[in-house]
Parts: sequence; structure tokens; C-alpha cells
Amino acid sequence: MIPRYFFMTKGVGKHKENLSSFELALRDAGIQHCNIVTVSSIIPPGCKLIPKEKGVQMLQPGEITFVVLARNSTEEPHRLIATSIGVAIPSEENQYGISPNTTRTGRQRRSQGIIQRILPRRC
Repeated sequence: MIPRYFFMTKGVGKHKENLSSFELALRDAGIQHCNIVTVSSIIPPGCKLIPKEKGVQMLQPGEITFVVLARNSTEEPHRLIATSIGVAIPSEENQYGISPNTTRTGRQRRSQGIIQRILPRRC
């Protein structure tokens, strides 16, 4: 099972129950109809980035869908939380890429900065 395509999406869910907020985030991301399986951040050689709309159309309800997931939650009202995912695809097609992620509380810019520092090391 080596993927040939991947797409990026994002979602936000707000609810007093953690599971309900996660379900709302999946709906916001457009992948609520999939069975989500979290994987590490390796992008196989030759795997192509496609638009979200095309990727979602390729998914069938109930399909096992492998994801690199960055997830964060809080029980503190109005608390700033952030997650970031980046993608590094080498110029040589026979090399694998990476999709690192980070999670932070209170500092969205710091989360993005960490990803920006990680990516140049790979490509």
C-alpha cells in the first residue's frame, strides 16, 4: 500500500466535548466520512500533491484513509492553540519527502516557525 497522491486539508471544531470537537474538525476538513488511520510523516517517492477538492472526490465513505495528523485541544475558553504541518518534497523523484508537524499552545507563529526550520534540513 504505497500512496500515489496526497492532499492537504485543515479543520477546526469547537465543542465542550473533546470527541465532538474532533468530529466537527473532521467535517470542516471534509474527511468526516473516512476511517482515519494516523501514520508517520514520510511521503513516498513519486507521491504527488493534488488539490484538496480532487483528493476528497477520490475518497469513498468508510474508506480507510491514512493521514499525518496534527491535533490540539484545550478545555480553556478562548485559549490560543495552534498546529502546523509542512511538506518537503525533494527535487529528485527517487527520494522520499517528509511532512513534519508541531503543536503549540498560545503561540501560532512559533509553531509555524518550527516547521519552517525543520523543512530546509530535508530538501
